[in-house]
Amino acid sequence: MSDISRPAPAAGSTLARLTQNNQIVLLVTLVLLCLVISLGAPQFYSVDNLIAILRQCSLVLIIAAGMTMLLIAAEVDLSVGASLAFSGVVAMDVTNKTGSVALGVAAAILFGGAVGLFNGLVVTRLRVNSLIATIATMMILQGGVYLYSREAVQNMHLQKAFTDISTGYVGPLPVPVIIAAVVVIIAYVVLRHTTAGRYIYATGANERAARLSGIRPERLKLIVFVVTGLLTGLAGLILASLMNAGQPTAGRGFELTVVAAVILGGTSLTGGRGSLLGTLLGVLVLKVIDNGIIILRWDQDLQMVIPGIVIVLATYLDLVRKKNDAT
Repeated sequence: MSDISRPAPAAGSTLARLTQNNQIVLLVTLVLLCLVISLGAPQFYSVDNLIAILRQCSLVLIIAAGMTMLLIAAEVDLSVGASLAFSGVVAMDVTNKTGSVALGVAAAILFGGAVGLFNGLVVTRLRVNSLIATIATMMILQGGVYLYSREAVQNMHLQKAFTDISTGYVGPLPVPVIIAAVVVIIAYVVLRHTTAGRYIYATGANERAARLSGIRPERLKLIVFVVTGLLTGLAGLILASLMNAGQPTAGRGFELTVVAAVILGGTSLTGGRGSLLGTLLGVLVLKVIDNGIIILRWDQDLQMVIPGIVIVLATYLDLVRKKNDAT
């Protein structure tokens, strides 16, 4: 008796096949973008421009590493942009008042972690949907930062060690790029090679089944929220160092870029699927587009339009991917 096999995909399922090779598609897209932009702006391949792209990618990538884990666990944090700005203000303010860069660094990261803890408790203890909970947190932080500081906190401590966090180099690589690389490597190892990573995937795929298997989804999600908050605080510190000031409006729209990059990288909005490699490629694609808009002298408002388009497109592709998996 012959084996019964699954029927081959229909001829019109080219889109479905592409969604199954998301990382390859992103890599090809990235190469094509670089070629097209370089034709219009040969300076695209200059060392200074490539370093600028890597530096821009690092801020998004640091937070996107945490956001990837959150989305895999079927949660989301839309307060990261507001937390990024507030963390930078706290970093500069504490450094000004104490004269200690170490205390400023610690204050920024711990503040971000506290925001993540708050979000995690609201979601896991009060059972508020993470989308609603973190939008509320975003609003609290956007107003709270002005109560904390009515205007940008300028650098009054004049310590080179603070600005070196964002502008310093280790060999040929900027410090933020090295920090982002370390964060991504650690997150990759956790997701792919630890029990905690397997639990995160299991929780996002089927929380009820995960609970029946002995996993504690609430505790796991709380930890991932805190980790995302800590990484947001770290990114806020780097941004404040780069601007040499704590700017209350610095993170406006940043959460959209992060979410767009993660979803573009193939992480499912409904949880249970995603990878750090896909997120890395998603960040690179978005930041190369941003860089191309600047050096080609296009309207820079397009930098806000594109993430919105990406979110819609990537969400649709996620639906196609899930439908294809179910057939």
